[in-house]
Amino acid sequence: MNRVRSYRNLSVWIFAVLIGAGLISCQTTKKVTIDSKDLSYLYNPTKVSLKPRFTILNQSEAESVLAVKFFTIDLFFSEANPRGLPMAQLLVSVKLYNTTNERILADTASMNMNIIKEQSRQEYAYKIPLKVEPASKYVAEVKILDRLRLEIVQAFIPFNTLSETNKYNFIARGNFNRNELFNPIIKANEYVNLLYQRKPVDTLYVSFYKPFSEVPYPPSMLLPEKVIDYDPDTVVSLPYSDTLPIMFPNEGMYFCSVTKDLNEGFTFFNFGPSFPTMTKPEEMIKPLAYLATEDEMNAMLSSPKPKMALDEFWIKCGGNVEKSRELIRIFYTRILYSNYYFTSFKEGWRTERGMIYTIYGPPDKVYKNADGENWGYRRPVIKSSWGGRIHLKEQYLWFNFRAREDRFSDNDFFLNRSEALVTYWDKAIASWRKGIVFRLDNPEDL
Repeated sequence: MNRVRSYRNLSVWIFAVLIGAGLISCQTTKKVTIDSKDLSYLYNPTKVSLKPRFTILNQSEAESVLAVKFFTIDLFFSEANPRGLPMAQLLVSVKLYNTTNERILADTASMNMNIIKEQSRQEYAYKIPLKVEPASKYVAEVKILDRLRLEIVQAFIPFNTLSETNKYNFIARGNFNRNELFNPIIKANEYVNLLYQRKPVDTLYVSFYKPFSEVPYPPSMLLPEKVIDYDPDTVVSLPYSDTLPIMFPNEGMYFCSVTKDLNEGFTFFNFGPSFPTMTKPEEMIKPLAYLATEDEMNAMLSSPKPKMALDEFWIKCGGNVEKSRELIRIFYTRILYSNYYFTSFKEGWRTERGMIYTIYGPPDKVYKNADGENWGYRRPVIKSSWGGRIHLKEQYLWFNFRAREDRFSDNDFFLNRSEALVTYWDKAIASWRKGIVFRLDNPEDL
């Protein structure tokens, strides 16, 4: 007990570390060739500078508007230009594909952006119109070239024009600053407006769903992902106005609809005051469901001293304070980025992509298409000799995630499970429990 007390400040130290932490892996493998289709940088913040956000609005039957937002902190400004002003130079290119029956190029667009830095401005937003047709499904493939850093980032934004009342017909904005919200995640004391302009309406129906609290099954189990299968706790009707200030005080999901059948609409999420980080021991214990046994989880969740229980778990894994801190830093940084990348109708760490990301780390390969994405984790390189030459063969452990149509979120993916899927899950968990961050391409970890 004295040993535990001597480490009682261990979990308090975590939040300060997360602010500046990057994703760390135990061993890296030198990249020999460039794979132009590999988009693994999208989920590795150490590999990409720009982190834009996007929204789609169906402006009319013939036009949808792609909005893109850049954060000032992500932009690179240089005064090496004729005007001598601090300026970021970007080129945004869009290819719009109609995917209703087959993949057909429907429209293209581009925009040169010479962004002059403005004092105290935190973000810059731009809108790009796209030609569309009613009753169609689309994917907008976006490429953004940073002309100064010579970096390219890509994004894939699905949407449809199947209805005039679905989520793509709404804009959320701040009630006070009137800025468009590119993220539907809000805090308890945040007032917002919801704009709907496709046709006159007089009532907004708000359905409240309690927070989703389940975690996915391990990837080695042939069981489907848990989804929302319960009805809303309450439904309230409000007189609609595009200036109506709305605030969502309780944690959970708020589905806003302009139709009485409540089948289509826009969703806001309240994941608590600290999201996407975790600062309280009670919160930090929950993701340990991936590492701990059921008995350990029950003991920690019911402990009258959750901070002490949390510290004790990590010290048992790490063996000492220094090693435990390293494990904590990596584990909860991955939780943070899982929340950033994969949040849908639940926190990102609760999704199946978040589960894989947390335990295995950022994927070495990512390939995306209209149906989903494939993640590859590099296995130990196989050496072979033939004709006096040494050949190196790279092999990968693959996870296939399929996109799922969801009225609440466009970021809902599920793991395609099969009996042939080899996951090394037990080895990965055993590695973490021994104080070693699991890496598939590190033979010492196997």
